Amino acid sequence: MGSSQDDTEEERAHWHWRNSMRPARFFNLDARAALPFCLLLFYARLHTLIFTILITAIFYLLERKGLTFPAALRSLRLWFVGRDRSAWPTYKRRRMRDYG
Repeated sequence: MGSSQDDTEEERAHWHWRNSMRPARFFNLDARAALPFCLLLFYARLHTLIFTILITAIFYLLERKGLTFPAALRSLRLWFVGRDRSAWPTYKRRRMRDYG
């Protein structure tokens, strides 16, 4: 069998595959928090700065709560819609009939 050094070299050769599904980070936040900074570079106004700080604070709070951005969107959808979500829309659901 191979030695532990061979395993380490093989691991080093394939480290990028193991880390390929990690989320992109921007200053220890989700990379989606960088989008308002791009907007701020091209349109530097006070309200754009406030918008950028607000979005960055939201992403920071989500990270502190332990949620990723897609998980936070699912949680927000759950809060609006509720836990009981039928697979069929209301107009396609069959009514209960009593033939007795």
